[in-house]
Amino acid sequence: MSPANEPRQSKAERTAAAREKAREIRAAQLKKDKRTKRLIGWGIVVAVVAIIAIVALVVTSNIKNSAPIADSGPTPANGNVHGGVTLLANTEVVKSAPATINLADLPSAPATPPAQIKVPGADAEAGKPVKVVLYIDFICPVCKNFETQYNPTLTKLRNDGKITVEYRPLGFLDRSSSTNYSSRAANAAACVVNESPEKYSDFVDALFAKQPAEGSAGLSDNELKKLATDTGAKNIDQCVDDKTYRPYVKYATQEAAAIGVTGTPTVFVEGKQWGTGDSAKTPFDQFLQAAVDAKK
Repeated sequence: MSPANEPRQSKAERTAAAREKAREIRAAQLKKDKRTKRLIGWGIVVAVVAIIAIVALVVTSNIKNSAPIADSGPTPANGNVHGGVTLLANTEVVKSAPATINLADLPSAPATPPAQIKVPGADAEAGKPVKVVLYIDFICPVCKNFETQYNPTLTKLRNDGKITVEYRPLGFLDRSSSTNYSSRAANAAACVVNESPEKYSDFVDALFAKQPAEGSAGLSDNELKKLATDTGAKNIDQCVDDKTYRPYVKYATQEAAAIGVTGTPTVFVEGKQWGTGDSAKTPFDQFLQAAVDAKK
């Protein structure tokens, strides 16, 4: 039947149809509103769970980073008992077998810094290249500035066989980081030299290139692990997770304080400290070159 032939609805029928249509619209809207509220509710639940998970992760991480460090432990292969790794020409380092350190073997720190610091293992040796020993902290901006300015000179003289360069990374600035970044980075460097000594210099360079702001949380452990593999080192994940060389870093830091080192960078050439006494106004490259010339 065509629309023209359909019986005309009465006013009551039209009213009833309109009411039914309105009821259906209200029912559909109520259903939509319930679905929306349910989705919002689930969204809030998911968000709360995510926040709780993030907070738990942060708390767990902070607890882990702040956990007490043992007073004794192993040294890495190719690292000496003073916390140092000595770079030779190109990618070579001084090889050494692992040993054990113990804080009980250290003397107490002096009440006042000595007029002249006596650094273990830094004295000149006849017939040997000039010894350069650098106490550094990987979150120390002044250390990065020193590296930026003088690393090309150090690298050239090292590759020419005229000097050796020994890095002794410390945890001096842990107090300026919420995650003990200085010690964590130094531990990662020790992990690298133990596994891939030929990549140690590259890893040190990478740590300074990626240096976080002093006072910040610094790179995470996962970022330190990735940085190591990015430089071509073997996997150090377990070493970082286990904090294998944190006692070693702790020992090196306290030994440095015990002999009178009060900040970083503190630099020695043939056992003589640069930047103090007669060398206070001498640029480091000139101070170093004088020591190299004296060996000729």
